[in-house]
Amino acid sequence: MAEARKKDLWSSKEYQNAASFVPKLATKIVQWFDPQPDDNILDIGCGDGVLTLELARQVSRVHGLDNSPSMIQTAEKSAIQAGHSTATFEVVDCATDLLPWSRSSGHQVSFKKAFSNAAMHWILRSPSSHVPFFTGVKNCLVPNGTFAFEMGGLGNVSEMRAALLMAAGRRVGLRKAKEVDPWFFPDEEWVVDMMEKKVGGWRVERVEREWRPTTADQGGVEGWIRLMGRQFFEVLEDETEKEACIKEVVEVLETVCAKPQGGWMLSYVRLRVLATKTGQ
Repeated sequence: MAEARKKDLWSSKEYQNAASFVPKLATKIVQWFDPQPDDNILDIGCGDGVLTLELARQVSRVHGLDNSPSMIQTAEKSAIQAGHSTATFEVVDCATDLLPWSRSSGHQVSFKKAFSNAAMHWILRSPSSHVPFFTGVKNCLVPNGTFAFEMGGLGNVSEMRAALLMAAGRRVGLRKAKEVDPWFFPDEEWVVDMMEKKVGGWRVERVEREWRPTTADQGGVEGWIRLMGRQFFEVLEDETEKEACIKEVVEVLETVCAKPQGGWMLSYVRLRVLATKTGQ
């Protein structure tokens, strides 16, 4: 596994300010997932553990993975405070380390179910991660184990992404801005082809893509942009220029996303999948 960790770009406090709605709006994928009392679950990209601890109330064991030490620390603290000894957490970069992690003899990799909410569009950003990721999840599951996930689908937050690419691109060039774009938003056809054909050993049971307009959190457009779009601004070395870029993006989006009655609407598109591991 990779020894050197990338800079932690996440803050659980900022996340609660800008995107606390993410675990709250996972009702549908949790219904697909159908957690049962005897389930042991792997939660991939668990973040601050809010949804993981909800699952822990319903199952025998849940183990959360995330690449952010800040998020994992928050999740572990919350688990202790809530008295959920069946919920455990670990810092793992699932984009690069999940496959070797699933092969490690030091881990229990016979989970009945795997789950992921709002994380895989970050995890799968690099094309080189696609096959190893789905292979790693498969290796973690028992035969006929299930994997339910929800992620950004094709068209997700298009207005936010366009504004970020254009503002950063004007300063560092579009090519550089595209290189730091942290997201991958696929469609239904891509998921079926990737899981059933390129990786194999999967059967996609259900798949859908849904437009889910979402009201901005208490941090508004600026809170969302500063947290979710942080990688676009990291390429700007001058702090004054960075703030000017953020201001430009926020001004555009507060106009585009404004709701007539107040607040802002973010154009979320969610891709939901329920798949079964086939064979051994």
